[in-house]
Amino acid sequence: MATNASGLFTTPTVPSLRGKIKPSIRIFGSGFRSPDGISKRVFCSSTFEGAEKHVGASPSESRAPRLVSKGCKLIGCGSAVPSLKISNDDLAKVVDTNDEWISVRTGIRNRRILSGKENLTMLAVEAALKALEMAEVDVDDVDLILMCTSSPDDLFGSAPQVQKALGCKRNPLAYDITAACSGFVMGLVSAACHIRGGGFKNVLVIGADALSRFVDWTDRGTCILFGDAAGAVLVQACDSEDDSLLAFDLHSDGDGNRHLNAAFKESETDELGSNGSVLGFPPRRASFSCLQMNGKEVFRFAVRVVPQSIEAALAKAGLPASSIDWLLLHQANQRILDGVSSRMQIPSEQVISNLANYGNTSAASIPLALDEAVRSGKVKPGHTIAAAGFGAGLTWGSTIFRWG
Repeated sequence: MATNASGLFTTPTVPSLRGKIKPSIRIFGSGFRSPDGISKRVFCSSTFEGAEKHVGASPSESRAPRLVSKGCKLIGCGSAVPSLKISNDDLAKVVDTNDEWISVRTGIRNRRILSGKENLTMLAVEAALKALEMAEVDVDDVDLILMCTSSPDDLFGSAPQVQKALGCKRNPLAYDITAACSGFVMGLVSAACHIRGGGFKNVLVIGADALSRFVDWTDRGTCILFGDAAGAVLVQACDSEDDSLLAFDLHSDGDGNRHLNAAFKESETDELGSNGSVLGFPPRRASFSCLQMNGKEVFRFAVRVVPQSIEAALAKAGLPASSIDWLLLHQANQRILDGVSSRMQIPSEQVISNLANYGNTSAASIPLALDEAVRSGKVKPGHTIAAAGFGAGLTWGSTIFRWG
């Protein structure tokens, strides 16, 4: 099963059926649709469910590939934040700012920051366990973990360490997805593709970031914005009729990288020395720079592309904007949330926001806000949610899903 960035699932390749199926199926973002307009979600599973065994056949021949129908639904969520809370007044003690200046421009009043022995993996594990508990799924029934983060505890990724800390005995696949503040949306779509096309049944999608590690705490233009957190959802396979991930729309534009980045930089001093052997070798020690952002350009980018992306996803799902119960955006800045909802003519009371308490938590912001909304009773089973992430890359994407 393949999928492209516009949210369309392409026809699965099954050699044994080649030539026997007429290519008369039109394809939409929510699955397959036949000429008669009836939705037919048909996917190829790597597990070949219910394959028939033939008498006298070898093990390799005993499993015939079949087309199976799969959907996916979001059935559990959880979140975790560091214990250290930093208010705007606290920030005013280390940088030239004040509570009014920050809150008026961003809507942020507090944020949580990793400290002491806390790390991002710990937050991710706590959020994941809460999601599993809500979903009533045992940790050993998880067969895939997607860790959406741009600030892992290890250069090579944190997902396997999350898997270890969860105590998964069957060694399920676990890997990181790096897409900054769009990461969680990319993770949801990836989970759906793994379920629909790979036969996975229970996928943990975790959004977690600790951008406090890459913030210049002397720059009041950026340090006031960011906080650390983790959020998780459990995405589970279901019958196609119960499919809850209705459509998606994903994009990136590398030209916008200049507006938001934390670039790789070599040390200005040659600590190792080349000994005169080869010019430029060994390479100098290097690290990532502090986060650099052109706030005005990022604002313009977000309020322009996010409504377009959500409208595109709604069109693929065959739904009008009036069908949205909740607008759930990446919690970057209250002005962005207000700008997008205004352009889409969605009332402010239908916009989920917890920005004031946590700031911009990057890939964690959407699942963190979702978890609070679900646990408070605001979001109920069957509610339709339009979620959108946007940020560094530049990347952006949206998905339409029903909760529960």
